[in-house]
Amino acid sequence: MKAWRAVVLAVSLLLLSGCLVSFKAPLPDSEAAPAGLLGDWTSTNAWGEPLNLELTQVGKHRYQAISYFRARPHEREAIPLTVSRHGSRWYVSAKVPARFGGHYLIAGFELTDKQELVVYNLDLEQINQAIGQKILSGQPNQSEEGDGVLVDSDMNKVFGYLDDPANSDVFSEAVRYQRLVKSQ
Repeated sequence: MKAWRAVVLAVSLLLLSGCLVSFKAPLPDSEAAPAGLLGDWTSTNAWGEPLNLELTQVGKHRYQAISYFRARPHEREAIPLTVSRHGSRWYVSAKVPARFGGHYLIAGFELTDKQELVVYNLDLEQINQAIGQKILSGQPNQSEEGDGVLVDSDMNKVFGYLDDPANSDVFSEAVRYQRLVKSQ
């Protein structure tokens, strides 16, 4: 697995069986990340490989994620991120690699009382259903990795949909990280 794919998993770039929900625009870089988000995190991917994630600030309201497998610490790639809070949810946005369409993704996340970072995917089927019902607008977006959808609705409309408690099932847990405790 290439290093950028590890990052993609780390920030939930929605690479479930090649299905991807992407957006024409990123989140604006006008909001600071919540306290506790930045730092080092660890998880295990679906194949049982230990995965580390480093979240750092690189500018005012601009962040980056660096993810790598513990067995291959030199295979890293930095992915620029922005974060935003809408309603009761936090969101992260990152540019999707060109082979996945080169647009942007949006994923939900939360910081739990147990020192965990939980990242949520947007369900492709649910988003397609919202497009079919004219709640959102978008079109199919095929890439080398499979079928997806490109949402081109105004971001206020997107967040109106995502923030509605009736649509909470549009989110599914993608990965759960624990705060990495460094040994001395």
